[in-house]
Amino acid sequence: MSYEKKLAQLLCDYSLKIKKDDLVIIRGESCAESLIKACFREILLRGAHPLVRISFSEQSAIFFKYGQDHHFSYIPEADKLLAETVTAQIAIDSTVNSKQLTGADSYKIAINQKVRGNLRDIMLDREDKGEFVWVIAPYPTPAMAQDAEMSYEDYSFFVYNACKLNERDPVAAWLEVDKFQADIVKLLTGSKTIRIRGKNTDLTMNVEGRKWKSCCGQRNMPDGEVFTSPVENSAEGQIYFDIPTNYNGVEARGVTLRFSEGKVVEAHAEKGNDFLLKMLDTDEGARFAGEIAFGLNDNIKKESKNILFDEKIGQTIHIAVGASYPETGGKNRSALHWDLIKDMKDGGSAEIDGKIIYNNGNFV
Repeated sequence: MSYEKKLAQLLCDYSLKIKKDDLVIIRGESCAESLIKACFREILLRGAHPLVRISFSEQSAIFFKYGQDHHFSYIPEADKLLAETVTAQIAIDSTVNSKQLTGADSYKIAINQKVRGNLRDIMLDREDKGEFVWVIAPYPTPAMAQDAEMSYEDYSFFVYNACKLNERDPVAAWLEVDKFQADIVKLLTGSKTIRIRGKNTDLTMNVEGRKWKSCCGQRNMPDGEVFTSPVENSAEGQIYFDIPTNYNGVEARGVTLRFSEGKVVEAHAEKGNDFLLKMLDTDEGARFAGEIAFGLNDNIKKESKNILFDEKIGQTIHIAVGASYPETGGKNRSALHWDLIKDMKDGGSAEIDGKIIYNNGNFV
């Protein structure tokens, strides 16, 4: 069975549980046509209605280079209608140029991100009501392999392995992940404070009353994390993120954030500093922490400069600045949601209510 067919079946049957008469939108760049076709076919076989939205290569770069001011603050009514009516979405993470926005105007990107955040809010609210489900899944390209500093063949295997498509029964494999992570959620449930320590890091957050959630392939494929949204005004201290990340095609490396009363009051990046600061000024909620999470996918062992994989790296934690998740009890709204990742293997620890429950990247 081809990679495309195997992944399409996993997404439809396990991640989204597609049923007859669902309206399912498939979004992806033209370079992912093979996977788009496979998803289209599997959706039809389940009696649902597929709707395809394909973008061409470097569409975003052209938009931000030639678009006028009124373009960046415009949302077509058709996009709003889709956000209000689709029952499921498959977003395919694939590109021929992951660096296409490196030279784009960060201010334009922030304006557009803020406006399109309204669509995100609609979908999050509908998801919270059980009216909408979504998943992001990868399709490897040579450009993505270059970012990961791998050959295309090695990168394709990396993707295949991270999604557990190398298993005889991928669904059963992900159900095992679900069982393992459920135990971690049980351990964390009812906690009040979490303290993260490590290199240039000592950060405390209040998580009292917030729900911990397990991610095991329903929203992201690959997956493997446990997360919650901290109390909005609670983050105190400093954290250093040593794993580089890309956001909207722009790389940031060596990010340090200092929080006071929940808000980022100092920020610096060794690379991408101007972009970091502009993104943190996207809106009022952008400087607050929307998520704290543990990465648990041990099939992902190194960064690939793709957040879909990197936030799941085993023995890491990540914090997202910006929007929180309503289903965890999070109340912070923002058009920004940027996951920043810290390696915890070498001396990193996490305390829950004063007790160390995680050391050197592993739960103890």
